[in-house]
Amino acid sequence: MKLKVLGCSGGIGGAQARTTSFLVDEDILVDCGTGVGDLELDALARIDHIFISHAHLDHIAALPLLIDSVGDSRGAPIIIHATAETIRILHSHVFNWLIWPDFSTIPDRHRPFIRFQPIRVNETVRLGRRSITAQPAHHTVPAVSFCLDSGAGQLIYSGDTAYCPELIAAINAQPALRHLIIETAFSDDQRGLALASRHLCPGMVVEMLAELVVSPEVHISHLKPGQGDRIMQQIVAHEPRLPPQRLVQGQVLEF
Repeated sequence: MKLKVLGCSGGIGGAQARTTSFLVDEDILVDCGTGVGDLELDALARIDHIFISHAHLDHIAALPLLIDSVGDSRGAPIIIHATAETIRILHSHVFNWLIWPDFSTIPDRHRPFIRFQPIRVNETVRLGRRSITAQPAHHTVPAVSFCLDSGAGQLIYSGDTAYCPELIAAINAQPALRHLIIETAFSDDQRGLALASRHLCPGMVVEMLAELVVSPEVHISHLKPGQGDRIMQQIVAHEPRLPPQRLVQGQVLEF
């Protein structure tokens, strides 16, 4: 499997600041932030499945526009995989006919542009030889992380999370884990803000990494614009056992 980083920033402001979205092979999106908008129309039309970690705007911003752009040109609905709580939030606050049409009923309920597929923590969705499993995360709204498995190796994406022992256990249960994408939204100077918003700062992400018994390549995402260099310097200063790299837009990870 190949994962291309369409966006991995914790905000906007410049050509390299696109919010979280990953294209897996050519037919899967993991989260649907502003980075999706850089795809050409034919690439958007090839997306069959979208896995949403949680309903915060930076992770779903492009979702309504994507569906509006390609829904009537496809022969089948786009399947949106998310927890029941996240689907409820999307229905109530986005696809509610006030903010955006309910594309799960357009053009009619028998032939909709999108179909919501609820997933539970630890549930696996199999797409041919590939599988994607929802795993724990700890955030201010219901949220999950995802483990992507090609059959030959795994990649785990933390989503937005605070320190989460259940996620650490899930990571350690993947002996063939090749890549770990983990967020670090705030600097150590903003540890209080990180705790309040249930994000990670360098000290906390290094604590999580110290509990890992597996040794994947570690990629840091969700850096707040203007804070990226400082956050990465602080992570390095903690001297983690697994030295992380900064995830960048356009990067491709294979596993």
